[in-house]
Formats: sequence, C-alpha cells, structure tokens
Amino acid sequence: MSNIKSLGDFNGKTQQSNKFETLDPIKTFPEEVTKIVDVVVDTDDEIVFLSSEGKLYQTNKKKYHKKLKAFENLPPMKSIASGYHHFIALSNEEKPRVYGWGENRSKQLGLNNDFFEKPTLIEPLKEQNIEQIYCIGSCSFFLNKTTNILFGCGSSTHGKLGKPENTEYNAKIQKLHENVANVFGGHSDHTLILKNDGKLYSFGHNNHGELGLGHKNDAFTPTQIKLEFPVEDISKIKIAYQFSSILTNGGKLYVTGNNRLTGFGSDLTEFKQYPQFKNNNTIIKDIACGFNLFAILTQDNEIWVQGRFHDINSKNSSVIRKIQTGTNLTNDLSSYNQIKCCDRNLIFFIKSNSYLIQDLEKLLKNGYISDCNIQDIPVHKILIETRIGKTFDLIKKYLESNCKLNEIQDLLKWIYCDEMINFKRTNEILNHFGIQNAQKTKLLTNDIKQLLFDEQTSDFKLVVKNEEDEEEELYIHKFILAARSGLFLNMFQNLEENLQKVKDYSRKSLETIELLISFLYTDELPITADTDQEFIKEEFEDIVEYYQLNRTIPMMDIFEKCSKK
Repeated sequence: MSNIKSLGDFNGKTQQSNKFETLDPIKTFPEEVTKIVDVVVDTDDEIVFLSSEGKLYQTNKKKYHKKLKAFENLPPMKSIASGYHHFIALSNEEKPRVYGWGENRSKQLGLNNDFFEKPTLIEPLKEQNIEQIYCIGSCSFFLNKTTNILFGCGSSTHGKLGKPENTEYNAKIQKLHENVANVFGGHSDHTLILKNDGKLYSFGHNNHGELGLGHKNDAFTPTQIKLEFPVEDISKIKIAYQFSSILTNGGKLYVTGNNRLTGFGSDLTEFKQYPQFKNNNTIIKDIACGFNLFAILTQDNEIWVQGRFHDINSKNSSVIRKIQTGTNLTNDLSSYNQIKCCDRNLIFFIKSNSYLIQDLEKLLKNGYISDCNIQDIPVHKILIETRIGKTFDLIKKYLESNCKLNEIQDLLKWIYCDEMINFKRTNEILNHFGIQNAQKTKLLTNDIKQLLFDEQTSDFKLVVKNEEDEEEELYIHKFILAARSGLFLNMFQNLEENLQKVKDYSRKSLETIELLISFLYTDELPITADTDQEFIKEEFEDIVEYYQLNRTIPMMDIFEKCSKK
C-alpha cells in the first residue's frame, strides 16, 4: 500500500475535477516500491520520487510510462531538491556525494554542459562534507553542517547567491556564507537562511516584498528579518515565486510578498499573520508551495489553496478556497501529515512515520522477542494492552473468535504503525473495545510516551551508575528497546528467561542514558536549561554506534533542534 496520495492531475494536464485521487502503487511505481519519503516537482511538471530504499524515480510529461524505472548505477539517496528546471540529490553514504541533472544553462549544477539527462556526480563537491542540499530557482546551495559553511552556484542576478556580485552566471561552486544552520528556498529567486546566532536572514529578488524586510529593494547580502514572534517558534518555512510563508509550532501562519498568495489583497513587505485563519481556532498541520501556488493542510484535514491550481473554484486564483474532494476525505487524509510539494496542477500528501513507528513496524514484521501470539502471529503483550486498554487474554479471545486473519493483521498494523488499511472494519473492532475515533484519540506516539519509565508496566530494569557511583534502576520495556536498538535486540534475544535486569556498560552518564531512553520512547530529547549540553553532545557522538540505533536517524540534528527549544 502506497503512503502517498495526489490531488489534481498526475500527468500535468489541466483537470477540472473535484475527485480525490490516489496514486496507484502498481501502475505508478514498480511493485516493490511501497514507501515514498520525498517528492519534488520542477516548473516543467517533471516529478522525482525518493523511496525509503534510496532509489530515485522520475516522470516525464512528454512520455507515457506504464511503470516508472529507478535511475541505475547510483548509490542510495537520502534527500532530493528541485529548482526551476534542475534537480539535485544527496547520497546516503558515510561520506555523502551530490548528484545533479536537468538544465544547467545558468550553471546551477556547477558542471560544464548545458543539460544532463541523468544524475551526474558533481565532482567539485567530492572533498566537501555536504550534509544538506537546496535548489532555489536557478541556483543550488550545499551546506556543510560540520563547519556550517554554505556553498553555491548558479545565477547571481538580483543577489540570488547573497553575494554583492551581479553577474548572470557563476559556474564555479564557491563558498558563500559562514555560520549557516539551515536554508529555505524553492521555486523562487530569493532565499531565507537561519544562522547560528539564532536569527533569520533573507537575500535575493524582492520585487513584491518577499524578503520580509519592510521594503521592496533587492538584498545582495543576507539581511536580518524582524519578526513579531521568536525565531524559536518557527516550525516550517516554505517559499514560492515572490512569496514566503512561515508556520509556527502552534499552527499559526505568517506570510509576506505577492498579493496573489498573501490573502491580504495587496503585497506585503513584512511577515503578517495570514488573515483567513487569524481569528479562528484552525490549527494548520502543514504548508507547501509551488511556483505560483500555496497549499494548506489543517489539523481537521481540510485542504485550502491560493494561486494557480485547476480546481472547480479556480476562477479567481488570488482568493483562498477550500478544495472539495469528496465525503471520504477526512478518513483518507487523517494519517497523512505532510504536503511535501505542490505545483500548478498537483498536490502530494505523504504519510511520513516517525522513527519510532518505523522501528516498531520492523518489530511487527519480524516478530522479534514476542511473548505471545494471536492466530499464530507473534505479538507483544504490553503494547497490545496499552493500545487497546484491555487485558491481553480478553483481546485475544475476541479477535480469534470474531475476526478473520486479514482483519487481525489490519488491526495489528494500526497497533504497531498507526496505519489503518481497512478503515471501516478496524474501527468496528476498536469500537467494540470502547475506542471511538481512534485516529484522533489514540495516537501510537502518545501511548508509547505513557510507558516511559513506568514501573507498573515495565518488564525489565536497566542498571546505570549515577555521579556518586551508585547503581540506579531504570524501568523499561523490552519490546521498545529491542525495536530501536540493535544492541538491546541482540541482548534480549540471548537472555536467560529468568533474567530481569542487566547493567549498562556504555560508561555514559546516568543523564545521558536517561536522555537516550527518553528518545527511544518519544523521538525527542528532553533537553532543559540545566542540561550540560556540550558534555551530553560529546557523549551522544558515539552512543548511536554503541547502541546500534537506526542509522537513518539524524541524531545530531535532533539534538540541535531540541537544544534550541
């Protein structure tokens, strides 16, 4: 089952329809591809998909493909980005490499030819430790997160590279800016960057006030943006052509720039709260931008668009409008939490599971350290009881007496992964156990958080030494630690049955181990002002390898994000 849905026309053609469409994973993707983790679109409506396996698939609007084929002879990829007419991808290797393809007339790929049909290694970056990539219009940016140095290439007119030069092309990849923590761009001629000083800056084209600087003059160097809320409150920044938007952690939306997208009826030169949702209780879950399109997904799974999108209410594209997509929309989108990208005729929705859910899914699939069975399916008693809220024996008896095997498997998919395959039947089973509206009231991540250090439900103890060299016991659950850590999985698979506790031999502090356990349960690091952050960060540098955590988890990025809260 695909974890991606689309609204609009997949082939890039105008479609006057209010029908909510689902990408068919059999016709659209090779059968073995079931999970898409990212999707980007250029202004020619060429679409590139990144699978959880790290494979790249690209559509071609001029050709019909019954099945998409992955690019061959490439290492696994971990991130992708798209500009006006080009794409770049970053490999998922110990020393990541950057690949680029598409148009290169503005030298946005830092290569010599004007066009590359397939991903081509960008040789000048081989010696740089690039960890994040960005496409901004006809430019490309590459961030070395170790040194916080931003490199880039492409057209530098209107200050697009944030340098004083106003030349049309810049083929050489060069060092642009220091102390850069993050970059935000898109199908635009302007860029926002977050620096290590905790301040937000912008540079580039500013004809409609899209830089948020209070005027409409281009900025040739990064210039600080003044906001009416703390930078720490920013959740996401999305950028379209002549338009910028900020979503806060509380679900509030701020915009600046072109009047076609701001919702104010006139250009804005500084960030103001979006008027449509300013005075009501609407919480916005995610936002996305195309070239001339702004899309909003609310917590109630409503879809709002402004700009060029071919829907039945598109006569005035400068007016915000709710997309009418059918009676089953709320059910269909309830587990989809991201709009990854959108453009003139197309919006994508992706169900991106947390690292916790990814790891629990493997536990269900492989049946590791199960302590009971339902219909010969290995399961974990504590998780079943926590999710359903009844004793395991009662749950097992009802399921085996009243449910088919596939219905039990669908229920387990919800228990372990928060995913509803058969929405109607799974809810009927949950209703029997007194659970109503499960997808809103019973989130897996919330249930797991309740188990953290809970003595009553714990089935194991981890013994750790504190600062006084005294031993303290941490109450844990074997199924969670086994799902998340290769070290604990191997340990629990080889323990004697009567062994109920074990010592930690990592030689890390009690505070570090508590933070680690907290992360394994919550995907968060509860760092406070009292935390010795430098000391903890040093200990976390090698703790991922010692405990054999999921290597796709960007632990240092999570640490830095949590330390700034």
